[in-house]
Amino acid sequence: DFHTHTVFSDGSVWPDIRAEEAWREGFDAIAITDHIEYRPHKDDLPAAHNRPHEIAKGHGDTLGILVLRGSEITRSMPPGHLNAIFLADCSKLDTKEWRDAVKAAREQRAFIFWNHPGWTGQQPDGVARWYDEHTELLAAGLVHGIEVVNHRSYYPEAHRWAIEKKLALLANSDTHAPIHLEYDLRAGDRRPTTLVFARERTEEALREALFARRTAAWADGRIIGDRDLLLPLFERSVEIKNPRIRIVRKGRVWVQIHNASEVRYELEAAEPAGEAESAAGLSVPKAASLPAGKTALFPVSGVSDDAAGSRSYRLPYRVRNLLTAPGEGLRITIDLDVTFGQ
Repeated sequence: DFHTHTVFSDGSVWPDIRAEEAWREGFDAIAITDHIEYRPHKDDLPAAHNRPHEIAKGHGDTLGILVLRGSEITRSMPPGHLNAIFLADCSKLDTKEWRDAVKAAREQRAFIFWNHPGWTGQQPDGVARWYDEHTELLAAGLVHGIEVVNHRSYYPEAHRWAIEKKLALLANSDTHAPIHLEYDLRAGDRRPTTLVFARERTEEALREALFARRTAAWADGRIIGDRDLLLPLFERSVEIKNPRIRIVRKGRVWVQIHNASEVRYELEAAEPAGEAESAAGLSVPKAASLPAGKTALFPVSGVSDDAAGSRSYRLPYRVRNLLTAPGEGLRITIDLDVTFGQ
């Protein structure tokens, strides 16, 4: 989670609590990104932009959590709010001109991303809009990612921009309260999470993967990302336990499909109803669910009494909740070897 707040800006928890929460939820890394310009507790706490990270990092080191130093550049739209992480000195972003703040972040090799582009506090209708200032940032190499999910909101416009403009996709909580007051953790409700496909569990490896766009956004039972990341994620978490089946006449056979992931996969046929069945000589479900951590039964039937011999089938499906583009589920195949008998 690369977007969190503490009492040093407008949050309501002490910084080390953020590291504790991350550890309890099984995270590997978290960023403290208090606002530079907005500090409603300034009468009670000094302007110490680096102090939240210093406090949280000590506890994070004890727990084995990577705590990243970050700040939120908090300006009106455009350009809106931008997060910078992997900072060396947050105080250098405390400037009058937002362009100077962003350049100061980039000089520190920061990874910079656009926060909640459709936030109703700046876009009253909740629709994200791309402004000339964002084109300026992109052309200058001063923005590298975008939140496609912030808290409970998914922004399809931001998802499209991430694809078109080669930005890393992120899902973050933007949490201000204690995390258990915003998400019912005991009921399985979880904060939005950025999956980072890093080569090792280090801060530098995280940085490399983020700049290389090896990320996916996990929120509300969906994973949003590029096909070349989502396909191996799906394939390595799903196993067909009996890929070789025998169908007698018009009998039915149950194919066992195990889903080892924490996400329930929702499948739908990728071909028009009936077309795939007639072409394959099989009757297969038009939709199916693969529960998280369980084995599902997938019914397959023959459609002809005179079928004989053996055939290999690649049955086309989409995973509705693995989004490679707005409204576009990941295309996968279910591969079966079928022997027909009398």
